[in-house]
Amino acid sequence: MTTDYTKVFQDTDAVEKYETVTYAPNSYASQINERQRDYLRGLVTAEFGAGRAVQHDFACGTGRAIRTLHGLVREAHGYDTSAEMMAKAAEVGSQAQWHLVPTDGPIPDPVDAGTPAVVTMFRLLLNVDDPVRERALAFAAKALPDADAGLLVVENHGNASSVRHLRSRRNTGRRWFAELSHADVAALLDRHGFEIVRREGFSMLTPSMHRHGLARMADAATRRLPGSDAYAVNVLYTARRKRT
Repeated sequence: MTTDYTKVFQDTDAVEKYETVTYAPNSYASQINERQRDYLRGLVTAEFGAGRAVQHDFACGTGRAIRTLHGLVREAHGYDTSAEMMAKAAEVGSQAQWHLVPTDGPIPDPVDAGTPAVVTMFRLLLNVDDPVRERALAFAAKALPDADAGLLVVENHGNASSVRHLRSRRNTGRRWFAELSHADVAALLDRHGFEIVRREGFSMLTPSMHRHGLARMADAATRRLPGSDAYAVNVLYTARRKRT
């Protein structure tokens, strides 16, 4: 992975801020994480049962997705370009085998731990450029060679159909932060032989709106409505390899 974003997390201060500030208790990110945790644990339990699947967490960071599935997978493997991130993951109690992957070159090989498997990719796709996205999905295709091998769960925390889009351009008309549409994600998955089997939204709010109690109440109500995932800011896509 060769982007400015990935280089940021070679710095221990940036890693510490990510873990203790971005994901501080009751923060916007931590509350979304709690909802995602419930979803992912329910998904894995329903699909595989406890202790059957192996987890491959690509761009594992501080191991948040790995901690989410503690006790539900028979083993977990975290892959990242940042040794500092993985050191913090181990420090905060994430239980996995850690694998430092190169920033470029051949697609990394997932550990051959058998199937069923669940591949997770959180807070990656939005923050990197197209070659890194393609590299990540090529890794997932290696870990999940066919439709019966397991599931892929990827996060888009900047859905272009959400209210976040209204702030996506400055007065000059130039976009100032990244966005991905549902179509963008679906096309990326399709290029690597995946099809989306479920889409789930986890917040209709931007971080600034999250500070307002009435907005949080409205968010909770709206997320229960059918089709609300189309307009959620934060979305998880669950995918499976296509049957040939």
